[in-house]
Amino acid sequence: MKILSGIQPSGPLHLGNYFGMMRPAIELQDKGEAFYFIADYHALTSLFDASKLREYSFDVAVDFLAAGLDPERAVFFRQSDVPEVTELAWLLSTVTPMGLLERCHSYKDKTARGLPASHALFSYPVLMAADILIYDSGLVPVGRDQKQHLEVARDVAVKFNERFGETFRLPEPQIRDEVATVPGLDGQKMSKSYNNGIFLSDPENVFKKKVMGIKTDSTPVEAPKSVEGSLILQLYSLVAKQAEMDAMKESFLRGGTGYGEYKKELFRALWGYFAEYRARRAEWVADRKRVESVLAAGAAKAREVARATLAKARRASGLT
Repeated sequence: MKILSGIQPSGPLHLGNYFGMMRPAIELQDKGEAFYFIADYHALTSLFDASKLREYSFDVAVDFLAAGLDPERAVFFRQSDVPEVTELAWLLSTVTPMGLLERCHSYKDKTARGLPASHALFSYPVLMAADILIYDSGLVPVGRDQKQHLEVARDVAVKFNERFGETFRLPEPQIRDEVATVPGLDGQKMSKSYNNGIFLSDPENVFKKKVMGIKTDSTPVEAPKSVEGSLILQLYSLVAKQAEMDAMKESFLRGGTGYGEYKKELFRALWGYFAEYRARRAEWVADRKRVESVLAAGAAKAREVARATLAKARRASGLT
């Protein structure tokens, strides 16, 4: 079974990216034939600085490799190094109803936040469908907010198959509810767009300042504290053992400890969890040629699969 996942290089990666997408993807690299890509074509809908795009693409590669992605067990590449995906996106667009794209909430959300209403932003789900279908993907790990785009990919595949004959398999989503949405410092979903993220590459002083600045209520030190909706507990649950979680919840309900102490414990837990990642990241950053070699080798493998799928779609549609 082929497994596919991608992530945009639109800025530094944060805890939400790691727990919501990166860690689940890395855990799956032994479960099937994994294809993981840096979605730089997609990033062009919101990132218009060429030097930043190059920088962030490199950073995403380094972050994945440092987090445990093994190039021997997964195909890892830049989306733009497989140009076949853009031709397939055009073929898929010929069977994609306008109404299907008009119902996609991502376009509405992004334009509401001020992004230019470009054709690329509107047709983003078609390119995403091409990303998924061109590798004959069977399983696609997605965040809950991306589930609609996976459904669009399935709908488009069905329409293409109905018009031109059986060409694409229908991919299945995998959503891990326990990390589907990682909260940011303000309680909203952690996102670069909301400026509420704790970034994997943050230096220690910045990382700690962000954790200590997490939004809490005004409950006095001596009073019991609510465990419902606590950002501290939600973030702590990402890295704490069950016994540690139980102990912090009991302390919340007992009272006598201020939020500041809980934040310090949260910082220690998060910072310690990523200690090995930081050491590996430093090694990869120091060897840029090695990173580029990994991406080039991955792109070569990905193109081999993509060419075969595109050739099939071209034959089905009458182009060859």
